[in-house]
Amino acid sequence: MKKPRTAVRSCQRKRAPCQEGREKRVLSGRQVKPSTPNGLAGRQEEVLLQASLSPYHLFRDPADVRVFRENLLSWYDREKRDLPWRRRAEGEVDLDRRAYAVWVSEVMLQQTQVATVINYYTRWMQKWPTLQDLASASLEEVNQLWAGLGYYSRGRRLQEGARKVVEELGGHMPRTAETLQQLLPGVGRYTAGAIASIAFGQATGVVDGNVVRVLCRVRAIGADPRSALVSQLLWSLAQQLVDPARPGDWNQAAMELGATVCTPQHPRCSQCPVQSLCWAQQRVSRLRKGQAGVLDGDLWRLTSASRLRWSGNGSWARGPRRAAPTWRSVVSASPSPAARRPALYPTLSKTLQSWATACCLGLSGAAGSLFPAPRAGPCRLCAPPTEPWDPTRGVTNFPRKAGRRPPREECSATCVLEQPGALGGPRVLLVQRPSSGLLAGLWQFPAVTAEPSGPREREALLRELQSWAGPLPAPRLRHLGQVREPRAGQGCGFCGHIPGPVSAPWPSLQVVHTFSHIKLTYQVYGLALEGQTPVTVAPPGARWLTREEFHTAAVSTAMKKVFRVYEGQQPGTRKGPKRCPVSTPSSRKKPSPGQQLLDSFFRPPDASSLNSTAQ
Repeated sequence: MKKPRTAVRSCQRKRAPCQEGREKRVLSGRQVKPSTPNGLAGRQEEVLLQASLSPYHLFRDPADVRVFRENLLSWYDREKRDLPWRRRAEGEVDLDRRAYAVWVSEVMLQQTQVATVINYYTRWMQKWPTLQDLASASLEEVNQLWAGLGYYSRGRRLQEGARKVVEELGGHMPRTAETLQQLLPGVGRYTAGAIASIAFGQATGVVDGNVVRVLCRVRAIGADPRSALVSQLLWSLAQQLVDPARPGDWNQAAMELGATVCTPQHPRCSQCPVQSLCWAQQRVSRLRKGQAGVLDGDLWRLTSASRLRWSGNGSWARGPRRAAPTWRSVVSASPSPAARRPALYPTLSKTLQSWATACCLGLSGAAGSLFPAPRAGPCRLCAPPTEPWDPTRGVTNFPRKAGRRPPREECSATCVLEQPGALGGPRVLLVQRPSSGLLAGLWQFPAVTAEPSGPREREALLRELQSWAGPLPAPRLRHLGQVREPRAGQGCGFCGHIPGPVSAPWPSLQVVHTFSHIKLTYQVYGLALEGQTPVTVAPPGARWLTREEFHTAAVSTAMKKVFRVYEGQQPGTRKGPKRCPVSTPSSRKKPSPGQQLLDSFFRPPDASSLNSTAQ
């Protein structure tokens, strides 16, 4: 049996397939995911974690938690978007169907924008409205409907999970986040929490990319959100803030806030329902008021974080906070004469601002005599000293931007092999990719891995084509975009213009498609089997499809790009670029007399002039 070959090496997964490290709505794939807290042990772990960190980054006041919940849910009730999966979950009485509807939406929304998912979700639920319907579908059908949505393993794992529920769990979805994560393939901590809270009302918090952004700004967390410590704290904060009466709505509200208001680049802070509790926004406001206001605010934060109060006689004491001290009162009452010098005020202001921002950094010099350091060493949740606050970025200083590795670059040579005279219309050859790895189970044009501008690329591709379709006319295999000398009556492949006898080849056409970890460049070839007996039977792992069948098949977006390039090079369907490399005579400006002389010199003589010359 013929085994299909792949043009791209399978990506070595850094994590198990069932984990959600590649979800856009979940933390980065390089993040260390903390274990799911269970019961009393989990709550004790959260208490110990928060006790070891600066209070500045936490929610220590129950009143703040209550205000956060109320304001966020009130805003969500007014401003939430009307989305099909929300309507279906709210109107579904059957718990298993409700959980299935939420499950499908959460899987589709991983690494994919809401606007793109809406159409796919609607078609999916129309075709497979229940778990039983999805379990009875074929993988080919799943891939076909998923085509174009990306990250195709999501659809495969979703169907595997549906089959497990139907065949092993009696058709009933697990009811808690813990059992959902344990029993269903492809369901990680985030997806399990979303299903459990939205479908079953379990009071469990969730953390996706939007929630990370909201919490890091609200509590001014400047450390790397991918680190185990920050990740664990964010899950702890989400669990603390989730409303036990409306856990599903609260989780959706937090994600909605990050998606529509607390956005990555252009947040709308004036419309934020929790801006009164946002440390990042308060810092921006103080910076706009000027240096004195900044220092007064930092002293207030300092006393709050350290639980210190200003006694008014030049000393600090621990106890209930009274009134916020001013920087002038602190400096004037300082026992150090150096601290009372006006020239020191800017330095003191900068030092105190950095100290209060980091919460845990000790002071030096005259400023050090004013305050005791709350703890030794830098704060583990603040931004490192190497990444100072950028006033031009405002609240977008949080969260810390993670440095991404550039995608690995690879090259592939692929060919559209077509039978123009096939029965029922022209047909193209597609081969199936392996059942595991990148784009598993999808269909593609025959392809081989290649080095950029490799000299033997064409020969390797021809051998691959012949292994699927038998002997082929090698001279007809052409690299699209590299045109030969046009024959009489043959025009430019882009616009139909017939150039003169001297013609340089156009740049070769290629398709560049970036996956999450691979930047793949396709060198596009074409081969039309004209004048040959049509082939009706394809070997196992291959298919001859009409153009209409191709557009509805389980093919990746990259293959659709390749086919568009091929179609644009065919007679009668050529679609040139907006600006043709060779201008047409009608588009040329009227030449100068000197240019007319040069043109007439290089123009080939017509037949009448040749005849007159011969005579």
